[in-house]
Amino acid sequence: MKITQVEAFALRFQNTKPSAQQGSDYFLPEEGWRSIYARHHETMAVRITTSDGIVGYGEGQSPVSPRTSKTVVEELCCPILIGKDPFDVEYLWQRMFTAMRERGHYTGFFIDALAGCDIALWDIIGQATAKPVHKVLGGRYRDRIPLYAGIGGSTPELAAAQASEYVSQGYGGLKIHTTRGREEILAIVAAVREQVGSQVALMVDVHTQYSVPDATLLGRGLEKLGVMWLESPTVPEDIPGQAELTRALDMSVAIGEWTRTRFELREVFERRACDITMPDIARTGLTEGKRIASLADTYNIPVTPHIGGGGILSIAATIQFSATIPNFLLMEHSPDGYALKGKITTRKPTVNDGAFVLDDTPGLGVTIDPEALAAFTID
Repeated sequence: MKITQVEAFALRFQNTKPSAQQGSDYFLPEEGWRSIYARHHETMAVRITTSDGIVGYGEGQSPVSPRTSKTVVEELCCPILIGKDPFDVEYLWQRMFTAMRERGHYTGFFIDALAGCDIALWDIIGQATAKPVHKVLGGRYRDRIPLYAGIGGSTPELAAAQASEYVSQGYGGLKIHTTRGREEILAIVAAVREQVGSQVALMVDVHTQYSVPDATLLGRGLEKLGVMWLESPTVPEDIPGQAELTRALDMSVAIGEWTRTRFELREVFERRACDITMPDIARTGLTEGKRIASLADTYNIPVTPHIGGGGILSIAATIQFSATIPNFLLMEHSPDGYALKGKITTRKPTVNDGAFVLDDTPGLGVTIDPEALAAFTID
């Protein structure tokens, strides 16, 4: 079996929610040093075809500028993959990675594109062996993948109402996304805690917007409300600051969605700069995701995979990954956007009482509709 074709698709899913901001497809929020955002769900899909006629799909997470990831696949990854045996998946990850490392491209868009190819290769291996990816990736540790649902944190009342709805659907964990001030965040979390009770796990993601002293004060307030972890509290490059914060708080500090390789995480783990690590499989690929999880396990650090702006193939790959590691904790999920992301499929995993349930469908466990994929592709 040889790889005969590698294709990449920049995808855009129009969001039906009205936007107060008009103009280009991307915008910068006015408050703080925030990331650039797309007005619609965007990502990049990879399709790899073999000489045996097996077709595998993967995703390189691209919440902005999916055309960039697409170009990397077509111009840099494709020449390396064509003619190769897809079962040489670890070799192919390493060969693609080293192709641009000396030039400084050992993270960012290049690794996102590589991740999409890697996931597609594992999808092929699963289909070729008539096994789900989690079986060929190392075997199944669990039958259910418990989820936490993300909620907005605009006001205490709205956050509490959304929290109540998700708990009624069976979610045992909730993560509040907010970039507001400390007192506002504590008021929002207090309202959610009062609404859902003490048995529901609560997490807070502040999207790197706090200094270490301010994050420490926030964390101490969140500890009193029984919050499970504080996520992305300060800027990614400040590993010493993250280590200081982790030592200062009794609650867990969770980071890592921005990291793509074990090389980036080695110092983080050695310095105990986090209590929980959050690899994003559509940024690491399944091959490197497993390596990261194994490295984390040597430091007794649990893994809670990040999804964020990932699409349906990212979700499917993360389900398979989550089944195969001993130190899995919880998986991120966005219930409101799941139907939209699934529009390119005729079969996708379903949530049952706050969890994805594993089955034995070969490959990633999703069926992509080529016509729908084409319909959401942008030039």
